[in-house]
Amino acid sequence: MHYAELKKAKDLLTGPGGDFEIVEEDILGNRIRSFKNAPPSVREVWLSTVQFSERPYLIYQDERLTYGDVHARVNSVAAWLVREGVQPGDRVAIAMRNYPEWMQIYWACVSIGVAVVGMNAWWTADEMGYALQDSAPKVIFLDPERLQRLHEQPEIAADLKVVGVRLQDKADGLTSWEEIIAQPGEMPEVTVDADSDACIFYTSGTTGRPKGAQLTHRGCVANLMNMSYAAASSALAVHLATGEAIPEDPPPPVGLVTTPLFHVTANNCGAYPATAAGGTLVTMYRWDAGDALRLIEKERVTAMGGVPVMARELITHPDFSSTDTSSLTTLSGGGAQVPPDLVGKIESDVATARPGTGYGMTETCGIITSISADFFADRPESAGPAMPNFEVKCVDDAGNTVAQGELGELWVRGSSVIKGYINRPEATAEAITDGWLHTGDIARIDEDGFIYIVDRKKDMVLRGGENIYCAEVETVIYRHDAVAECSVFGVPDDRLGEEVGVAIVLKPGEQLTEQALRDHCAAVMAKHKIPRYIWLLDEALPRNASGKFLKRELRDRLSAEIVAS
Repeated sequence: MHYAELKKAKDLLTGPGGDFEIVEEDILGNRIRSFKNAPPSVREVWLSTVQFSERPYLIYQDERLTYGDVHARVNSVAAWLVREGVQPGDRVAIAMRNYPEWMQIYWACVSIGVAVVGMNAWWTADEMGYALQDSAPKVIFLDPERLQRLHEQPEIAADLKVVGVRLQDKADGLTSWEEIIAQPGEMPEVTVDADSDACIFYTSGTTGRPKGAQLTHRGCVANLMNMSYAAASSALAVHLATGEAIPEDPPPPVGLVTTPLFHVTANNCGAYPATAAGGTLVTMYRWDAGDALRLIEKERVTAMGGVPVMARELITHPDFSSTDTSSLTTLSGGGAQVPPDLVGKIESDVATARPGTGYGMTETCGIITSISADFFADRPESAGPAMPNFEVKCVDDAGNTVAQGELGELWVRGSSVIKGYINRPEATAEAITDGWLHTGDIARIDEDGFIYIVDRKKDMVLRGGENIYCAEVETVIYRHDAVAECSVFGVPDDRLGEEVGVAIVLKPGEQLTEQALRDHCAAVMAKHKIPRYIWLLDEALPRNASGKFLKRELRDRLSAEIVAS
């Protein structure tokens, strides 16, 4: 593989005069790596797309909006917000499915220095109420489902301006979306501070209430630069190694948005780069692999991202072989580690698409690493090298850097790291030390700078003093041809502290015994890592709004069965 050329490409692109030149700046009290040529704020990113006015931008079912259509609506929303007294530094909440209005409201807010509060569409009324009290927005945009939940706690909205989107009937006390976009407006002239909040995205949280991460304009723009750099560096490395020409004017991308826009996977890592390139975003009412295949064929989708299980469901769907997926060039996974077997399946089963992944977090406004195509096929267990604006290191429990190749918690520092968590100074101090974000992931870094995520620091099984990384066990189980989904977790045990448990969903028509699975694991894995408890489930594993498996819920429910037996 072309690893020497990849390093050379990085030096050329990030060195003096390069398109992605890296400099150090004083940011929020620390000396931090950043991109010299980055736009000053997200406002400039959006305004630059006016040049694409005739191109299709947002597609949802039978609705199609061009960039020109959306710019007119964004201007109307921005002007309306200003007339309502919303000022730079204020917050506006969005609570809805991935309707076209989501991105229109988002661009309007960030273009006038107003932070978007992304409300999880799966939240209950109580959870919505908590986030509204925590973030204190001045305005909230809701679809009918979320509006109904808001009505369950009317006192929460007492001081809120409420805007209804896609309402069947005009409701008293509400402003309708149609009223706002019916009024032509000009984009207000505003200077946006790079270190002001662009959005507040709530982390899912494994215990207690979720935390509102403050993603800055600088961080969101840096992530966009990282996404562009990842593609440019891979293409340049191949060119340096083989002489293969780099496409000078690639066609605009068509991206299928499969995960919620209130998370960085869809918003920062999907919508941002597609929008900046003048591409098209195709959104879905909800994820369904069959619907996704139909949209890929109909809209000539070139890129599909999402959590890895979505790619697996796509290529194992009964309609896959009869659907025209020849437009696909990228089939990527993020938000969770891509099992190595899935990398191989994408390579072998999707003729035109190459596999890719980006490892990242809400707390880094998107990706920390990226790997795709030949590099991913060659090192399917890796998350790729860190993006150029990051310093990275693995540390032990005392915060000391471990030797190259050894396991430790991954810490990262760069201009993409969040400012902190709103109203949570203790949580911010615990998560960020001198600009270094503690990712909570156990990783190792090889001699080429490629990062391997082994597991969550707090999500491993401690069996008789031995650390067993769930992701490692899952990787082995996924290699069994009968397995469609699996999730490994710790089951309480009086003697050993914890034992390894796994919940498995089989592919349609497949059969598998517990002993056959243990034999499969025993061929490649130490005995103490082989699951003692195995649940073969008939229904899909439970997931959260972003598509990740609800491992804690599975563990608690299934472990209770053992205690009761």
